[in-house]
Amino acid sequence: MLEALNDFLSGKLLIVLIVGLGGYFTIRSRFVQFRHFGHMFGVFKESLHGQAGQLSSFQALMLSLAGRVGAGNIAGVGIAVTLGGPGAVFWMWVTALVGMASSFFECTLAQVYKRADGDGLYRGGPAYYIEHGLKLKSMAIVFSILLLVTYGFAFMGLQSYTVTHSLQNAFGFDPSHTGIALAALIAIVFIGGIKRIAAVSDLLVPIKTLAYIAVTLYVIGTQIEHVPAMLETIFKSAFGLDPAFGGLLGSAIIMGVKRGVFANEAGLGSAPNVAAVAAVKHPGAQGVVQAFSVFLDTFVICTCTALLILLSGFYTPGFEGDGIVLTQNSLAAVVGDWGRLFVSVALSLFVFTCILYNYYLGENSLQYLSRNRVVLMTFRGLVLALVVWGSVQDLSTVFAFADITMTCLAFVNLIALALLFKVGLRVMRDYDEQRRAGVKQPVFDSAKFTDLDLDRAAWPANPQAATAADKAADQAHSQR
Repeated sequence: MLEALNDFLSGKLLIVLIVGLGGYFTIRSRFVQFRHFGHMFGVFKESLHGQAGQLSSFQALMLSLAGRVGAGNIAGVGIAVTLGGPGAVFWMWVTALVGMASSFFECTLAQVYKRADGDGLYRGGPAYYIEHGLKLKSMAIVFSILLLVTYGFAFMGLQSYTVTHSLQNAFGFDPSHTGIALAALIAIVFIGGIKRIAAVSDLLVPIKTLAYIAVTLYVIGTQIEHVPAMLETIFKSAFGLDPAFGGLLGSAIIMGVKRGVFANEAGLGSAPNVAAVAAVKHPGAQGVVQAFSVFLDTFVICTCTALLILLSGFYTPGFEGDGIVLTQNSLAAVVGDWGRLFVSVALSLFVFTCILYNYYLGENSLQYLSRNRVVLMTFRGLVLALVVWGSVQDLSTVFAFADITMTCLAFVNLIALALLFKVGLRVMRDYDEQRRAGVKQPVFDSAKFTDLDLDRAAWPANPQAATAADKAADQAHSQR
């Protein structure tokens, strides 16, 4: 029954929701992800500069990439190719392409409806824009519970299982010992809260991402003459035109969308929880940054993994095995046995930062439901226990359960996005108008949006005038 429900929800409903609504957002926004594509790199550069005592847009990006760039980029791509053939990669691209628009609007709305936390930080996400934008508190509670169950609990065990069994395959480490060590490292980071999680992500995410891309690009470079043929195989297989993969058309679409969503999380409602914590001048800027992270996750990292697998010669139609083994052996087939070890180390870094990200999502949803300190400490203890438990379990049932709750999460979030889409368009147009007027860094003025339930501590009215007054006062003080 669980498998049948999972097949219907994540195999049919999820495809319609993600691709259908993502396509609608793309068209109605006049292809926002294409119009702002070049601008993404400029906003990314600007995001490096934050305000003292607050999380910068870059830190929020690194934290969201900590979750987006994870096991899905290594094991997930391997699973997609194994079960759906090379054509699944094309449908991952399609999912990411429309997902960039979904990510833009969900992260923009998260910024619009964020709340000041009282200590210089912010909290926000779908639960907040559902409550303050739609005035549906019960729907917000349902979303928070689904987020807590999916990321705070189910995905913890899955991530732990993935890394401990990869290290066992590469180094022969006992999974239970690895699970305990992993839990101990995570506990150290937990003590510092969101700022330490962000600091660790700042350090590890660029290292793990650049190192993995560099190695896969090396493999692609050594086989560059075969890349056009592999890309042709991907496109033909996506539409059932390649004889070797003709029977996998349905599986290619289903696996491409499912694994694409699992990898980049666009539309799920997870990334907005992180996007909301950043101190930015305009919500649209954070939307652009988060759309860029979807591009980086799928079009760069997932494509590197897919080409690595297809170019290695290890993969053949009908391959049976899990995604981790496929990726490990594919790299080893090109560079030697150290490739298998490298994938395990890379996966360990990916999973470690993913667990930190999952924990933050769980904590954010929990604090929306209750601010009780005892509840928070109990949650942290359960997370550490799940990390150890997941390292020694067969998690196929848990994986199916997580897929179901993830689809329900996407359903609630995408419905909320559709209902709040006009607000998102208003904010996007305000951002676009300022950019057309030559403003390099648009500023959000809450006085233009008095009909919205905004937190004035997060978004003051007439911020440009206030900033100018502050500068004038500082100048007068210095002259005296």
